Amino acid sequence: MNILVLNCGSSSVKYKLINMDTNEELGSGGVEKIGMKGSFLKHTRRDGQKVMLKGEVLEHQLAIEYILGVLTSEKHGAIASLEEINAVGHRIVHGGEKFNASMLIDEEVISKIEECIDMAPLHNPPNLAGIRAIAELLPEVPQVAVFDTAFHQTMPSYAYMYGIPYSLYKKYGIRRYGFHGTSHRYVSKRACDFLGIDYHHTKMITAHIGNGASIAAILNGESIDTSMGFTPIEGLMMGTRSGDVDLGVVTYLMEKEMIGSASVSTLFNKHSGVLGVSGISSDMRDIEKAISEGNERAKLALDMYEYRIKKYIGSYLTALNGTDVLVFTGGVGENQSTLRQHVCESLSFMGVKIDTELNARTRGTDTLISTPDSSVKVVVIPTDEEFMIATDTMEIVT
Repeated sequence: MNILVLNCGSSSVKYKLINMDTNEELGSGGVEKIGMKGSFLKHTRRDGQKVMLKGEVLEHQLAIEYILGVLTSEKHGAIASLEEINAVGHRIVHGGEKFNASMLIDEEVISKIEECIDMAPLHNPPNLAGIRAIAELLPEVPQVAVFDTAFHQTMPSYAYMYGIPYSLYKKYGIRRYGFHGTSHRYVSKRACDFLGIDYHHTKMITAHIGNGASIAAILNGESIDTSMGFTPIEGLMMGTRSGDVDLGVVTYLMEKEMIGSASVSTLFNKHSGVLGVSGISSDMRDIEKAISEGNERAKLALDMYEYRIKKYIGSYLTALNGTDVLVFTGGVGENQSTLRQHVCESLSFMGVKIDTELNARTRGTDTLISTPDSSVKVVVIPTDEEFMIATDTMEIVT
């Protein structure tokens, strides 16, 4: 069975075509700058060769037409015709309280996703555009929605509620939802398979650390808390997002800078975090380079970034009453050995020990980096949200 996975953003469409019978990636890539000048498609062929194709792409349906054309092209494609695509799985950012699992897409599901637009105005509309494009281009192919928020629907009410009037929760659904759920679900399951332990009888902390970042506390296969909240801005300091901030700061800046809600949202989502503190970049490679050159603001940004990770892990140790496994994933979590070392050193009080040599050289593979006598198994698991989406899609359509 060949499953096409789509992740439609506001100005991009990422894709991966997977043969689920062989677990082979047949092609992957993304269309960038949709609706802007300089649109292009980056495609990785079945043989691993990368190609870039430039052309004007005005909206999401054209982007998906472009993708389908490349996947079936004689030169770069992996399938002879569109009939070889058996199902399409979509990443949907926000499912609110309406979805606690992946769903076969029909008109009712589409309507409920539309009802969640207010909670994810930048994400759900392009997600829906992808669904509608496939319905137009591949009308006979079943589609499945996989929600970022679904995995965290097992959080208890005392963990997801905010200390605001309960009537606002009932009226607007204001509560903590959490995100990166597909990644947290994948790496937690994969870690247990890798370690040979029972997923449903394990305490785990999963750290998805990248430009966007979140940490989850997972008890016996269920998320009981996570760092992101009503939106993805809550929690850790991220590449361009502030993470946790006193609400008084928001209203103070709105008054002092005389800015409205849209501008303040842009400030805390796009111009804060590592970029805002360092004044250099949101990319950790640039930050490390600047630190090596003696840049104090870059060092401050990294210290803040790491400290917030340590703080959240510490709080989840309390929520779980300890942990059996600590998982690092995401672009930074998988590749930044010094960050993993610093975080684990802060856990030495409870007997966490890592093999520094092994930690320094692991990259892109499932790796146990803790020592045999460590009180907690520490692993690096590369995330594969696309495979998780494809797996859910296959289970639902077959």
